[in-house]
Amino acid sequence: MTIRKLLGALVAAVLLPLSITPAAAESRLPLMTVYKSPTCGCCGDWVKHMEANGFEVQVHDTDNLNPIKLKAGLTPALASCHTAFIDGYVVEGHVPASDVKRMLSERPAIKGISAPGMPVGSPGMEMGDRVDPYEVVSFDEKGNARLYQSYP
Repeated sequence: MTIRKLLGALVAAVLLPLSITPAAAESRLPLMTVYKSPTCGCCGDWVKHMEANGFEVQVHDTDNLNPIKLKAGLTPALASCHTAFIDGYVVEGHVPASDVKRMLSERPAIKGISAPGMPVGSPGMEMGDRVDPYEVVSFDEKGNARLYQSYP
């Protein structure tokens, strides 16, 4: 083995672990675009939850979310207080970051995921020790929903 090859192997051995750290993996998450009311504190808290979990979030405040929800294909049964778009998917409401990461990793044939309503204890909806059971559902182009994740 030449000295050049040996040095190259040593440099690769030192740098490779640095390139696959959790922070590096998180930095590869696609940009999330969130539409929310400018006066909604829980939406802002959800954005902070997403950012704390490695997402880069671009926020658009709007006083009229209805056109955005229509564009997203959301039915009233799926709706919540804010709507996000990420890598071709819709994320509606207080969905935990772990579910968004799972969706992006698995790439299911769905339109998106939603935590309908505003479940107490979900990310951004923390109210002390109170945590209500809730579900995150996936939905298709027609608005048909099925269970994605349950939080007892």
